[in-house]
Amino acid sequence: MTETGMKALLQQYETPFYLLEEDKLKERVAFLKSRLPQNVALCYAVKANTFLIPALVADVERMEICSPGELAICRKVGVPMEQCVISGVYKQSGVMESFVRQGVEKGTAPALYTVESKAQFALLLQAAEKYHTVLPVLLRLTSGNQFGLDETDIEQIIAERNDQTALMIRGIQYFSGTQKTSLKRLKRELDRLDDFLDHLKETYGYAAEELEFGPGLPVTYFAGDTFEEEPFLQGFSELLENLRFSGKITLELGRSMAAGCGQYVTQVVDIKQNHGESYAIVDGGMHQLVYFGQSLAMKQPGIRLYSGQKTDGDHKWNICGSLCTANDILVKQMPLPNLHIGDVLAFQKTGAYCLTEGIALFLSRDIPKVLWVSSSGQTTILRHAIQTEIMNTPMLQKEKGE
Repeated sequence: MTETGMKALLQQYETPFYLLEEDKLKERVAFLKSRLPQNVALCYAVKANTFLIPALVADVERMEICSPGELAICRKVGVPMEQCVISGVYKQSGVMESFVRQGVEKGTAPALYTVESKAQFALLLQAAEKYHTVLPVLLRLTSGNQFGLDETDIEQIIAERNDQTALMIRGIQYFSGTQKTSLKRLKRELDRLDDFLDHLKETYGYAAEELEFGPGLPVTYFAGDTFEEEPFLQGFSELLENLRFSGKITLELGRSMAAGCGQYVTQVVDIKQNHGESYAIVDGGMHQLVYFGQSLAMKQPGIRLYSGQKTDGDHKWNICGSLCTANDILVKQMPLPNLHIGDVLAFQKTGAYCLTEGIALFLSRDIPKVLWVSSSGQTTILRHAIQTEIMNTPMLQKEKGE
């Protein structure tokens, strides 16, 4: 977004708002594809930003869905069923059965399902048998937390697979976290998966067709972050190419795809000096701006300043939001020129999670609108601002006779 383009938006739309740019999103996906092995497929984790789903349908092989709400969104925007990966630690039986039934009735190819527990395996098996279909599944291997199956549970499922033919076990899924900057850690994880897949083949005669792996590729959000992406991706690609596993590899990515295409735009509404400290109050706040791990205040993200007045000097500002809590500090001691009421701050790399992870209902302030700038330069509203007092107002029922 050029300065001229941003100023044109600011004349048309009130702050705060989220701004998503198609060009940046497409460029990022193309960059990742060019740096990864050609035989590796990409899966977009829609929890990173559901507003990007329509733009990514043609660029990724799959969409990973972790809730009934995300499933509803994908269906509303026209994601084909066979492109969906139904994941999540809690799969509601009614939702799963309804989804399977509708797929059978429409005669479409089934979605791919992950299995996080033996209970989930039984749930999907029951739905498949009830509607006389076969569902493809991936067994999620735990990384040592509440997600996924233990190795012994996976082995039991594999050992009994010929007795449960309504589920077609395509392979293994594995995800252990985000913001990974260590190739050694990724190597340990891939070696573990290689060894486990070899064990399943040697012990049970099971050759997995696919490995879906979440590498948790990092995003550099803050000043001082030292991470060289090019050599990292080269090293990671070599790890993938050196795997003994020869089946299909799908990488589940969210943050790495989405972060760079978004900005959070908020306006300075007040300026003050308290005990020698400079404060700028903005019309947004911590309820709408979230970086990785709630990392705000003590770290300094990329910010672009748009001012209608002369900007000079080099001052250190505490940027605070509009919530009535001392915790609503977006940045401390941020070096910026002299700020004025009406100046606009655009926080960079907010395309992933920022729109959904904040404490949006706190103080009943409006949820910001979401703007989309297409590759042709056209701006559209993907979501209007939402008044949250509707959700925070109690429903008071009158007593009978009143």
